[in-house]
Amino acid sequence: MSQTDPTDATDTTGPRTFEELVAEAEAAPTEGWDFSWFEGRATEQRPSWGYARAMAERLAHTDAALDIQTGGGEVLASAPELPRLTAATEGWPPNVARATALLHPRGAVVVASQEDAPLPFGDGAFGLVTSRHPVTPHWTEIARVLRPGGTYFAQHVGPASAFEVVEYFLGPKSEAHRGHRHPGRERAGAEAAGLEVVDLRAERLRMEFLDVGAVVHFLRKVVWMVPDFTVARYRDRLLRLHEQITAEGPFVAHSSRHLIEARKPTTTI
Repeated sequence: MSQTDPTDATDTTGPRTFEELVAEAEAAPTEGWDFSWFEGRATEQRPSWGYARAMAERLAHTDAALDIQTGGGEVLASAPELPRLTAATEGWPPNVARATALLHPRGAVVVASQEDAPLPFGDGAFGLVTSRHPVTPHWTEIARVLRPGGTYFAQHVGPASAFEVVEYFLGPKSEAHRGHRHPGRERAGAEAAGLEVVDLRAERLRMEFLDVGAVVHFLRKVVWMVPDFTVARYRDRLLRLHEQITAEGPFVAHSSRHLIEARKPTTTI
């Protein structure tokens, strides 16, 4: 999504109808993690730590790096300098193709691998493992492919992220569901795998959806939020949301993010 200050879309033809907004959102491609479609349609505050910049700094100081669940490779490709050995994994075929086209010219290899499968690399292969918004961090596998002294550096989606959107369509969720992906649990998972957590920061960030088309595109792109989402299934709710945004202004939600950095000890006791 765009940065926190919205760019107003110029429209010389008057307000767009519900049908027009939904049709445009349904036609938009969803592969990769390029969120430029949301410009003028939705905004999301960015975490204060600047993940892409901080990741690039670490990439410049290792000779072997792995980016897990790279999506379309956009974040990894944004780094000015890649290590001599750079690999990325991705499980969704359209993203694999997109990441390959983007990263191969930079000398990085993209491996098709499902997110819940063991990482297809040998023990201790990498000095740095990164990931932006992995579905689930598999700590034992991350620890296995890190060499002693290596680092896992990632930005994760936190608990109850954008749940205003989720609960608008699915109704109230349980506290157990809302607490899923809590940073404290992820610290415990990393430590159980033998990693030392050296940094863990969390922030909750404002999101605004300026029209119903932005909500449709968001749910088509981030499919795990409302797993059974289709426009046909939720048409009545979408129409009511369109009327609400038209009358009251943007639909507001809050994303949840945490930064985690964990290191594999150089010696074991």
